Amino acid sequence: MPLAKAKQLRQKTKDDILKQLNDYKAELASLRVDQITGGSASKIGKIKSVRRSIAVVKTVLQEQTRAALRKHFNSAKYKPLDLRPKKTRAIRRQLTRKEASRITLRQRKHRIHFPKRVFAVKA
Repeated sequence: MPLAKAKQLRQKTKDDILKQLNDYKAELASLRVDQITGGSASKIGKIKSVRRSIAVVKTVLQEQTRAALRKHFNSAKYKPLDLRPKKTRAIRRQLTRKEASRITLRQRKHRIHFPKRVFAVKA
């Protein structure tokens, strides 16, 4: 089989991609048998390209799966950990803007009854 191209694989359906993945795996198994039995150098050299093709197919499959999951959880309140933004641990634990701006009832009353004084300054 020729080398897999990610651009072409993205056009295919999931079933076609899985079928191609199985074909590559079967080809790799036969090449490994040839390697052990002392096959020709061209077959042994082809192992690298077949392994690369398997990696490309798996990558495209994973991209499509993650895209579908992102679409599914887009409007959900909670998302799986691997779909959330990574950022840093400290930033993830920070209060949100809404949480940080909340004030207690006592603070609210204090602000109402004791507003900040405004002074006119002579020029």
